[in-house]
Order: sequence, then structure tokens, then C-alpha cells
Amino acid sequence: MMALNADIAFTGGLSGDVTYGFLDGKIQSRRHHHPRVVLNADGNTVLRILREELARCDEFIFSVAFVTPNAIAMLKQELVEFSGRGTIVTSDYLGYNSPSAFSELLNLANLGIDVRIHSADAFHPKGYIFKSADVVTAMIGSSNLTGNAIVKNHEWNLKVTAANNSDLAVQLADLAGNQLADSQPLSQEWIDLYAAQYTPPPPRKKIEIAKKQEQADEQLIDEVAAGLSGSSGLGGDINWADQLMPILPNQMQSEALKALEKVRLSGESKAIVISATGTGKTILSALEVRAAHPQRFLFVVHREQILDKTMKEYRRVIGGDADQFGKLAGVSKQSDRKYVFATVQTLSQDVVLQLIEPDTFDYVIVDEAHRVGSPTYKKVLAYLKPKFLLGLTATPERSDGFNVFEFFDYNVPYEIRLNHALEENMLSPFHYYGIADVTLDDESVRDSSEDLSHLVTADRVHHVVDALTKYGQAGAAPKGLIFCSRKDEANALSAALNQQKLRGKALRTLSLSGDDSIERREQVVSQLEAGDLDYILTVDIFNEGVDIPSVNQVVMLRQTQSAIVFVQQLGRGLRKAPMKDYLVVIDFIGNYANNYMIPIALFGDESLNKESLKEKLIATEQAGVMAGLSSIRFDKIAQQRVLDSIRTTALDSIQKLRGSMQAMQNRVGQAPRLFDFYRFKSVDPVLLATKKENYPTLVKSLLSIDHDLGTDELRALSLLSHEVLTSKRIHEFVLVRELLSNDSITFDQFAAAVREYGLEPTKRELLSAVETLSLANHAQVDQARYGIRLASIENDSITPDAGFRHSYRTHGSFTEEVDDLLQTGMALVSDRYIGGYPFIVGGQYSRKEVTRLLGVPRKWTSTLYGYKVDMESKTCPIFVTLHKSEDVSASTAYQDELVDPSHLRWFTRSRRTLTSDEVRRIVNNEVDLHVFVKKDDAEGTEFFYLGKADSRNAQQAKMAGKDNEPLDVVTMDLHFEDSIDSALYDYLSPNSDLT
Repeated sequence: MMALNADIAFTGGLSGDVTYGFLDGKIQSRRHHHPRVVLNADGNTVLRILREELARCDEFIFSVAFVTPNAIAMLKQELVEFSGRGTIVTSDYLGYNSPSAFSELLNLANLGIDVRIHSADAFHPKGYIFKSADVVTAMIGSSNLTGNAIVKNHEWNLKVTAANNSDLAVQLADLAGNQLADSQPLSQEWIDLYAAQYTPPPPRKKIEIAKKQEQADEQLIDEVAAGLSGSSGLGGDINWADQLMPILPNQMQSEALKALEKVRLSGESKAIVISATGTGKTILSALEVRAAHPQRFLFVVHREQILDKTMKEYRRVIGGDADQFGKLAGVSKQSDRKYVFATVQTLSQDVVLQLIEPDTFDYVIVDEAHRVGSPTYKKVLAYLKPKFLLGLTATPERSDGFNVFEFFDYNVPYEIRLNHALEENMLSPFHYYGIADVTLDDESVRDSSEDLSHLVTADRVHHVVDALTKYGQAGAAPKGLIFCSRKDEANALSAALNQQKLRGKALRTLSLSGDDSIERREQVVSQLEAGDLDYILTVDIFNEGVDIPSVNQVVMLRQTQSAIVFVQQLGRGLRKAPMKDYLVVIDFIGNYANNYMIPIALFGDESLNKESLKEKLIATEQAGVMAGLSSIRFDKIAQQRVLDSIRTTALDSIQKLRGSMQAMQNRVGQAPRLFDFYRFKSVDPVLLATKKENYPTLVKSLLSIDHDLGTDELRALSLLSHEVLTSKRIHEFVLVRELLSNDSITFDQFAAAVREYGLEPTKRELLSAVETLSLANHAQVDQARYGIRLASIENDSITPDAGFRHSYRTHGSFTEEVDDLLQTGMALVSDRYIGGYPFIVGGQYSRKEVTRLLGVPRKWTSTLYGYKVDMESKTCPIFVTLHKSEDVSASTAYQDELVDPSHLRWFTRSRRTLTSDEVRRIVNNEVDLHVFVKKDDAEGTEFFYLGKADSRNAQQAKMAGKDNEPLDVVTMDLHFEDSIDSALYDYLSPNSDLT
């Protein structure tokens, strides 16, 4: 137990924050309650503030004119978990709030939040009040409780805090009291009356004029087409080309069409386009066919149920008479038409193929092209001889060993994955809620191998219905897919759910499996789309090839076994549709070892790098939303289960690396280069290059592809991989490049080359980069490990190792390996680190990397555990592990504390006083203090960089030693130059939602 002989106190708590905010911005304060302007920029969003305040207040009052369901969805987890007194006051002003918004608010009322309708004719406030035991905080400004206003729009809001006995607190209390007095509780009866006379306000249309006004909005055309009477069938009298303006490509489609044209004109005969579900692959392919002008065209699909819609969309794009379009499926055998749409099942029949000459169709498109390795597709595509074959798929990766990329000659002219599609607003935004699944009585987890009685218990059924009630859209009838672990679970759970009620209405569900006929599946899907069914329960038949745009809920009641399958199932609900604002995803998370796959799937992060996953979790938390106004929230138990899985799983296991490397080999058709992993956003190239001695050794081990590199060449690659590729700055890469191009270079020439990247290097930094190659000042173990030096200093010039340069200039294989490593490393540094000098705040660094970047002796790495003052460089790196392990000795069990985003309470080594040389230099700020922090040793070797700091309030203290003897120690506050991001603070702080 540590006892301090003096307290460390900030200036007056709240009064200090008020002084800092209103009178003197130079004083030290905790900055918990200082005034802040909230603009929706750089993580400083209204949503972020609302979440922070809801997490720490006892009571809240929102007074807002306008409310949208998606804003409530973004705050749903906080509102569900809120245990205090909550009040939301709004109105029907201008008819902006939809009936569905009021239904969402009423659902919150059912959770204990007092929702009220104000009586004013012109109710237009935008204020948020949060009360706690000692203070009241208010945020007042321009932001309503709408999705755009709390995340995206340029807003002006001011957040201020006052003591509960202050005049401002009294004014706010009076204001809140008046609001309550002039309002009435929201009720279902009120909503029904409002809905009966509700007229949606006219949409605010923003007309975007292109340079030559050449582009039309495909979505607008879809809406116009849907509104035309008599437009539902192909056989009618309407000529689409006459009724609509020509369908022109959007920006994404234009890029794809140009890339496809380039492939066709180059003489290639095959290509595959990778496009996330819901991004308009069919329209894109129709635009491509229109551009290519084939004499005869064939479109091949896996399931007949999407043929009619495909034909309809093609006719809209291409135009022409109905008799030019034919169907080859089931009883329809219209193979003589110009544009033929066929199922592979019908097309593969011998009697059908015999009626078609191999070169009948000069352009063939295969939908769901990842299936081309199946026997039926192989048969058809081996027979047909088109001039050009185009594949369309969202997920080209296969688990059966068939190489889809090879089949299409490795031509991938265009690719748009899920996150990119969300960023481009091509998909419906989604709100993901990861919630804890219930456990068995003995606290064990439910699994698909369990007895069925364990999977469909009364408590689990109640838990599911409760989650559907809380997280589902109260203002929209549910049209959901529930994915189960196995067929009998889906059947039994459907029967059990049908005995339950959802918001007072009997649930209507059905289960489907591969045992059901196509006709049965289509019938059930039609029921769901028509609103005659609430949920379909299934295992995997809806993973792909099914288009149900109206789906507004996806419920996952099984553990995530594959990131690909997760994205496929998520994608079932991401298509845009009329009257669909967003998709709700409810994921029941058990205590599964592979929970780490969830963030991998959600973020599309294939790096196998735990640090990358942590950074994305923190960035998403800081922004409040991810791409396209989608959000990701976990309840505390589910979040802990996911983080535990990340921490305990070897993401970079040999098995996982082999699978990723084989997939990349399939993608590029040869042994993949490190740069391939970078350009396709796959496994972290640094991880690959450092998993073994060097990358060629890893390729030989995992892909059985040998190399012809000599011993010294391999040693050189090992040094480049472990020392240069990991350098997190441009200097080393520039130095290697210059040395390979010249017999020697001066330090001035080296500095000039670095300046080309907008940096002003110091002599110490340049010397440090040279030492990376010469291994000077490195530990003997590192010098022995590499057995080679790639550079030396002679007469103030830097000279490359002669053998290294000779091999590079004469041995092609070695040249390729070095160039690949340099190209990859420079790209990584430009992406991740070029803006930091020498460190990126929020970036992660090991002790070894810190010594390199500060230019201090590399051999310090093995002994640099707490801090070290270096007067030559005038720096002192400080490493802090916030949560010490239980086996740490008493004399090193310092109670370091990240007090707030601006301050760290820090302890020197024991047996130090204010007069100790190292302490005196720190206290007097004679050296730059660089602060690096991690939560605990389970985080690995890397620390988050929190920035430069000043020492303040240093005091002599005592701490208990091994035998409880008092030991001298100095404690002080480290005040950061700039406050760290609140999400990073949350991640590191002991009370964090991310710990």
C-alpha cells in the first residue's frame, strides 16, 4: 500500500476549470468541466459529448425541436444502460418529426425515460442538460437530435458546467421546470392522431451540377421508375427508354466502366469485378453491356428468383423492345433472343447446351462468380467461347481451394468493398449492437454442439425478445433475418418466438433451410416483404444470392466462425430501399474464442495486427460513427468478451498467416510480394517480414516456394526487415535508396534527400538512421544476430557495404526483394507516420523504436523500463504501464494514474529525491519528456504515445518497500502539450468502456 506525504491537488477542481476556460488558459486544471465549443470535427462531435455525459450523469434533460430515428439509434446503447432519471422534450413543430421518430421515443419511454410533447406552436430549442451530484452541464447551440446534426453537419454548440448551487444551475433548473409544466407525456394515442394527419415535409434536394451536367443520379431514376404505373413487368407496352432519361453511371460506376474498357481493349478475354452486396453490380454490368455493344449477350445466375428483376434492370438501362430479352430457366427456353438471362441449372442441361453454339454469345456475364469452380459452372463455361467473360461477386475468396482469380486471368479492373461502399453512401447505414448472449446456469457458454434444449430455453427466448424490443426499430415494422447455429435450433426458436409478443403484437416468424424448395423460400420471402411476417430464421441459405432490400434487421444468434460469412450475412440488410432509414444489427456474443473475428469483419481489417484493431476501435469510438453514419456499440460484457478474445488469440499464428498468404498468392498468381499485401489492404507487411528472419524465409516455409538467395543476402534482408522496415520514419528508407544508387553520400546529401519529404532532419536523426544500418551502438546480441553491417561512416561520408551493393546491382532476385521492401516501407511510413516528428500522438511504439527515433543508444532498449534522461539529446522517454501485474515487486508498484486527457500522475523510481540529478532535470523541464503508456503487460511490447509533457507540482513522497519499509520517491504531474483524444483516454482509463 502506498502512502503519500503530500496530496497532489489541481487548482480548485471546478473553479480551476472555470478559471482555465474563462479567465486564464495557461493555468493548470483537470479540464473535466471547462467550456468547450463542439463543432462535429476531428472527433469533437455532439454524439461524442452526449455519450460522455450520459455515462457520468445521474439525470439528463434533452429539449430539442427535431428528432430522427437514426440519432436515437446512435445513442441507443447509452440510453438502454442509463439507470438515472431521463427526460426528452420535443414537439410536432413544422411536422418535421416523423411518426416513426415518435414511436422510437415512445420505446424509450417504455425503458423508463420520460418523453414529453411541448405545447408551444413554435418549439425550436436545441439544448442538452446533464446533472450529477455536484455539477450541472449544459450543451446549447445549433444541434437538434438528428443523425446529421450530432455527427456530420457543421454545428456550433457550447458546453458549459456550473456548480449545483450556482445561478446558472438555478436558471437551467427553472428552464427545465417550465418545459415540463408546458408539456405532456408522449402516448400511443397521441402518435396515432399525429400519424393520421401527418404530411411529410417536402424533401430538401441538393442539386449537384457536374462540369458538363453529364451525370444523372441513378437513385433518382430508380425512384421515378418505381413510381410509374404499369411498370412492373417486362411484357407491357411501356418502353423504358422512352419514359426515362438515359441511365448514366455514377462516379463509382464511371471508374469501373473505364477500367473494364481498358481491359477489353487490351485484348484480355476475362475479368472479374468485386463489388460489395448492394452496390449496384447489376446496373453496373448493364451499363458495361450497353457500352460494349455485343451482338448477343448472356447473363448467368445461380437462382431463378433474381432473373426477372435482372432482366427488368437491363431493359431499363439498355432500352429496346421486350422481345429482345429472353429467359432461359424452368419452362422458359428463350435462347434465341439478343439478351438472354439464364440459370446455370437450366443452361448446364445437355439438351439446352446442344441448342447453343459455343460462340453464340460474344459477351457473357456470370453473377455470383465465386461459384465458377462448381461442376455446373465449369461445364457451362468450358463449353461457351465468348469474346469476353465478366464475373461479378462480392466475395471472391473461396474455402474449397478453387482459385477464382486464376479462372479470370487475375484481371480485377475494379473492386469496392463494404467500408468503401459505406463511405460512398451506396449502402444503407447500419447500427450494430453487440450484446452479451445468456449463459447456462453453470456460467458455461452456449454452443452449436449443445443439446437443443440448451439453445432454446425460456430465458434465452426472453433475452432475444427483450433485445428485439430495446434495439429494434420501434417506428418501422420488423423485416428481419435471424441467423442461427443449426437447423433444429432455427425451427425450435421460431416456434418459441411465435408464442411471444413484440411491443404488444404477436411475433410472426418462420424458419427456412436448404431442405426447403425454391418455391417455399420465395413464398416466405414474399411474406416478409409484404409485411405478413416479422422474421425468417435460418442458418446459411441467405448468405448470398438473395436480394431482399426491405430487410431492416439482421440478428446473429450464432458465433462468428468466418469474417467472410459475417459480412455476407450483414450484407443481406445493407441494400437501400424505400421507407428504410437504416439497418439494425443485433449480435448476441457468447464467450467464444473467435470473437476477435467480429471487429475484423466490421472494420474490414485483415492485417492480423492487434495494434491495428485497437486503433480502429479507438478511432470509431472517438468519431462516434464509422463510414456512412453507421455505428458500432457493444454492451460492457460483450465488449469485454471481444477484447479478451483479441488479447488471447494469436492473430499472427502460422496457420492464419499461411491462409492469408495462400489467398494472396491466388489473387496475384505468383508468390506474393510484401507490397501486394499493402496495396490490397491485407496482412500487415511488417508482421510478415518480421515473423521469421526475413520474408523469403517465410515464403519458403509457408508456401514451399524456394529462393536462390545467398547467406549474406538473407542476412541483409533480415537486417532490413527487422531494423529498417520497422523504423516508423522515412530516414532509413531514403538512406538505403541513396546508398544503393551511389558509391557514398555525405550527411548534407542525406539531409537534402530527407528534406524532399517535407522534413528538416537533425544531425542526430541522420546519425541514428546510419546506425540502423551500421549497427553502431546496438546491443551485441543484435550485432551477432544479423552478422552483417550494411553501411559505415568514413571521413564524414556514409558508405554502403560493398557486398550488399554488388548483390543489389547484379542479382535480380535480391534486387527484387530489396526494392519490394523499400517500396512497401516507404508507402507504410507515408500512410502512417509522415505527419509525426518524431512521434504521432496516439501512435504505438516499442522501446526499441523510441530509442531509434530519439537518436539515443540502441543498446538502452533492454534496460529502458521506466525512464531515462539523456542530456546529449535533451530527451527523456517515460514508459508507464498503468495496471501493474500482481508479481511486480513492491518497490516498483508505482501508482501511476492517467488523471484526465491532459494529465498523468507519475512516480519516479524508488529511492529518489528532489535533489537526485535525474529527478532535478525532469522537475526543472531541462529535457523533453516524451510519455508512452499502455494499460497492462497483456497489451504487448508497444505503448501509446501521449505526447510531450511538462513536469508540474513535483513533491517528495514515501512508498512502502518489500518489507513495508518507507522508500523515498518523487511524484509529479505530467501535463501534456495537447490533450489526448477522449477515446484514447477512455481506452486507457480504468473506468473505460474500452477496457
